Amino acid sequence: MESLRSKPDRSLIMISAIFLLLIHGASSFYLPGVAPEDFIKGDDLKVKVNKLTSTKTQLPYSYYSLPYCKPEKILDSTENLGEVLRGDRIENSPYVFKMREPQMCNIVCRFTPDAKTVKQFKEKIDDEYRVNMILDNLPLVVPIQRPDQESPTVYQLGFHVGLKGHYAGSKEEKYFIHNHLAFTVKFHRDLQTETARIVGFEVKPFSVKHEYEGKWNDANTRLTTCDPHSKHTVVNSNSPQEVAEKQEIIFTYDVEFQESDVKWASRWDAYLLMSDDQIHWFSIVNSLMIVLFLSGMVAMIMLRTLYRDISKYNELETQEEAQEETGWKLVHGDVFRAPSNSDLLCVYVGTGVQFFGMILVTMIFAVLGFLSPSNRGGLMTAMLLLYVFMGLFAGYASARLYKMFKGTEWKKIAFRTAVLFPAGVSAIFIVLNTLIWGQKSSGAVPFGTMFALVFLWFGISVPLVFVGAYVGFKKPALEDPVKTNKIPRQIPEQAWYMNPVFSILIGGILPFGAVFIELFFILTSIWLNQFYYIFGFLFLVFIILIVTCAEITIVLCYFQLCSEDYLWWWRSYLTSGSSALYLFLYATFYFFTKLEITKLVSGMLYFGYMLIASYAFFVVTGTIGFYACFWFTRLIYSSVKID
Repeated sequence: MESLRSKPDRSLIMISAIFLLLIHGASSFYLPGVAPEDFIKGDDLKVKVNKLTSTKTQLPYSYYSLPYCKPEKILDSTENLGEVLRGDRIENSPYVFKMREPQMCNIVCRFTPDAKTVKQFKEKIDDEYRVNMILDNLPLVVPIQRPDQESPTVYQLGFHVGLKGHYAGSKEEKYFIHNHLAFTVKFHRDLQTETARIVGFEVKPFSVKHEYEGKWNDANTRLTTCDPHSKHTVVNSNSPQEVAEKQEIIFTYDVEFQESDVKWASRWDAYLLMSDDQIHWFSIVNSLMIVLFLSGMVAMIMLRTLYRDISKYNELETQEEAQEETGWKLVHGDVFRAPSNSDLLCVYVGTGVQFFGMILVTMIFAVLGFLSPSNRGGLMTAMLLLYVFMGLFAGYASARLYKMFKGTEWKKIAFRTAVLFPAGVSAIFIVLNTLIWGQKSSGAVPFGTMFALVFLWFGISVPLVFVGAYVGFKKPALEDPVKTNKIPRQIPEQAWYMNPVFSILIGGILPFGAVFIELFFILTSIWLNQFYYIFGFLFLVFIILIVTCAEITIVLCYFQLCSEDYLWWWRSYLTSGSSALYLFLYATFYFFTKLEITKLVSGMLYFGYMLIASYAFFVVTGTIGFYACFWFTRLIYSSVKID
């Protein structure tokens, strides 16, 4: 008795643990991702520079594409696949600090810009480009205090190249460069060993027209505008450095070190702080309401209507009663008839399974904290590799369905499953990459990376699809619960609301409604360079999306069969898949209301990438809807007695 009682207790504990993990994951749980580095006083701290980014153009550029101060030799840091695809280009810089040794007014270099350089700087200032740097794997941030003191400090990634303004009494707009950087390095000290770990890297940028006494003597020149000896530091940009031809620009920096209580393992918390998690909970509750409403409808159909229907159909005995039958049982001889373009349906279902597997495993890893934010490009790399390895399931799913449709050429279906979706995406990607390359942006994927992607596709993904298809085709075909008639039954004229286009478009609204609030945050993180690390919420939303897609498709499929229309195969896929259309329309709305993109190339990039995302969303949601309807029809037709 004791062992029997303990079983449900264990399962309850497991469910509670998973729920608590999700709630904890909802507020950015992660593993550090890299080993900590300990520094003693006087150790060199080398600042690395990353790409220049702009939310106005979405085109990243390498740091040294602008004539900033260079070290003696520029060294590239090795980037992973995800970093390269994101446009990250990490290099060394002339900024080198000594641990816990503050520095003031350090001169980096000076130069006098020519007309070409001035034009470059002005373009980048116009497009609001930001400079990104890294110290001990932490990105450089600009702290911004909100007007109400109680609100936590907001951090913006990177500092602006410069700003536009005009002198007092003049209306002519001038361009000013941020040439003085006041760095703050926060560290957490180990009281036993006196070593320290870096837990924060902040900057306040200033524009200062530096002046100096006597002749220029490189780093030993004594500046009058910033002098550590007379304790004259830069605290504002009242006399800014204009970007103009033959106007000398001197680059300087300060470094101060602040001891912090923040431990190394939680140093990312400030970056990932979410001040509006109430919105996410509202989104979840809103989505759950949709799910409860749909679940109620499905329960009503399954329990009341179906139970009554099945009882009634099973009690029919006389020929006259049988002739008076209406509803879904009438189409039993046609409901499992193979649809038109059944090969293409098999391919799309297989592709959907591949994507679904990739998203599910990525989400689980992210919720458990394995995709650390410190591992730049880790998320993209993980998704790419998982997509490739999920080819096994894609081949299996498409071949199983193909065999059920009495198909014989499994190799053909395997090849189409392996190639159809990636080929379409690759075509869009190559066009976009050519546009980026034409803009000389670091976001253009290099030839070597292109080759690596092609190898992943043809070297690993395609063979795995074939292996999966071979295994799937070897298995015995699924038997239909009822026999299919030789002659197709005529479909009666349908009511206007059962029109395929109308019901398909209606079907996509609820799945989209379940995810659109979370979608806003995802788009903001991608296109407005903000951190997104709330995979707990995202996982909950993903589960709600699965349930919503399945339930709306079952409800509409039941209504369709009741009106004696047995062409449900493609319609079940398109019903939930149509939510992708709303996703793309929302992305268009977001573009015009939230983004300040004005350049044609940047606009094409946005819509190109959102088209790929919508296509993938269509494939995933369509497959969920299809399998839900597939299970539903097999269940109800296997429950009735048919002579």
